[in-house]
Amino acid sequence: MFAGPCDRRFFCNYDTVVAHMSEKKAKYITTTLPYVNADPHIGFALEMVQADTLARYWRLMGEDVFFSTGTDEHGQKIAEKADSEGKDRQVYVDHFAAQFGVLKDSLNLSYDNFIRTTDTHHMAAAQEIWKRCEAVGDIYKKTYKGLYCVGDEMYMKESELVDGKCPNHPNMELQEVEEENYFFKLSNYQQYLEEYLAPKGVVVPEWRRKEALAFVQDGLEDFSISRQKNRMDWGVPVPGDDDHVMYVWFDALTNYISTLGWPEDDDGTFSKYWTEGQTLQFAGKDQVRFQSIMWQAMLKSANIKATDQVFYHGFINSGGQKMSKSLGNVIAPADMVARYGTDAVRYMLLRHTHPTDDSDITWEKMDEWYTANLVNGLGNLTARIMKMAQTHVTAEAIQAYRASKDVNDFDELTNGNPAQVPDLTHFTKCVESYNFQEAADNIWRFIGDLDQVIQDTQPFKLIKTDEKKAKEILLALVDELYDVAIRLEPFMPAAARTIKQAVSANKKPENLFNRLDS
Repeated sequence: MFAGPCDRRFFCNYDTVVAHMSEKKAKYITTTLPYVNADPHIGFALEMVQADTLARYWRLMGEDVFFSTGTDEHGQKIAEKADSEGKDRQVYVDHFAAQFGVLKDSLNLSYDNFIRTTDTHHMAAAQEIWKRCEAVGDIYKKTYKGLYCVGDEMYMKESELVDGKCPNHPNMELQEVEEENYFFKLSNYQQYLEEYLAPKGVVVPEWRRKEALAFVQDGLEDFSISRQKNRMDWGVPVPGDDDHVMYVWFDALTNYISTLGWPEDDDGTFSKYWTEGQTLQFAGKDQVRFQSIMWQAMLKSANIKATDQVFYHGFINSGGQKMSKSLGNVIAPADMVARYGTDAVRYMLLRHTHPTDDSDITWEKMDEWYTANLVNGLGNLTARIMKMAQTHVTAEAIQAYRASKDVNDFDELTNGNPAQVPDLTHFTKCVESYNFQEAADNIWRFIGDLDQVIQDTQPFKLIKTDEKKAKEILLALVDELYDVAIRLEPFMPAAARTIKQAVSANKKPENLFNRLDS
């Protein structure tokens, strides 16, 4: 569970953790499912890294975590794209699902399951939730005429439009469509959703909760949950009606429970992580209506527990503009990893993008962040400390020092130097409230403080005049560097592992981060 005594004292009191392990609920984390009509984009990479960081942090704290992601593979946009390219639709989605699967290695993700909405089990689960909603009278058929956004694959209300366009897809023309569809009685859940959204914390950040609540209080309309096969045939068949397929959102949202083995729950995974556990969904800010309103009503209709919490992150822009191929400002996760490496990309997504607001990044900014904070920051600090330690102290002395320290007395060793381990309570609160940016800032303030200690105490010079004191300072620096690694572990797991191994072996590692080519 923990790597050693230093890890235990770093995060929390070990005995307290063990005593309360049996009281903790299993934790379930899931991302949204990206649509596989294009290669992975940086916004989804942000969501994946945020979710992965929290999953790693919870596991380090001794929590039982199930982390899921996957791909959304049905719907009109995918069908049209595959058809336009003359490709078999299943072959088309297989290709793009594999592209998203590559992110596991390129971003060093630790998810437990990768669900695809074309999986046989998922499709059966989607049909089962349909049957349950239908059985309680929440599904009916009617003819409807309205404005349809292909981008969102849903009908839009006039009140939702901005300058006559869908706010999420302003460059797409709305289609006027009239057809007979099945509808879900969202209007039945007005009061329930108002009650569900009333408590603070059910949606993070708070203003997204208020946004969702305001939408519900404005009045709910039933929404279409099927498409006629003669217009769109790439989807899960509607149970008992061969002329219709399920609306892609009704199908895709079910992944959050199908990935856990619902409805059979043969091994108890669904009961453990959803029914009895603590559930958390990560999503982009444009998903509020789908995740916190439509999905919650579907769950209630099917007599399944609601999601405990949904966290909504912001978007990533570049150069003050939304990324688009036409503008030539698209930044792909694969290109970032190729230039900077996996841990550096995780660092930039966590520290240099705001957790809930929109953020702006460019290649120029990323080059600057990489060089200043990784090459010259964390990388240089690790090299300086471990080179001095390798030269002047033994691995046995480091192990003995770390094993003997129950409290941090670094300030005393450095004659009152102001550098101290930052407040752990603040750090843990930041991570647990999804403020990854401030948590990372906390780590880098610590890194800056350790650099300042080296500059002020100059142990490489002190060793000549006061060897005992210099070695004490070096041992303390190594110990604090190990604490940096522990704190980094959920954020930059490979770098953290390298630093820990360097401390254990008392050996300066190879460069953590190579300098960029000019």
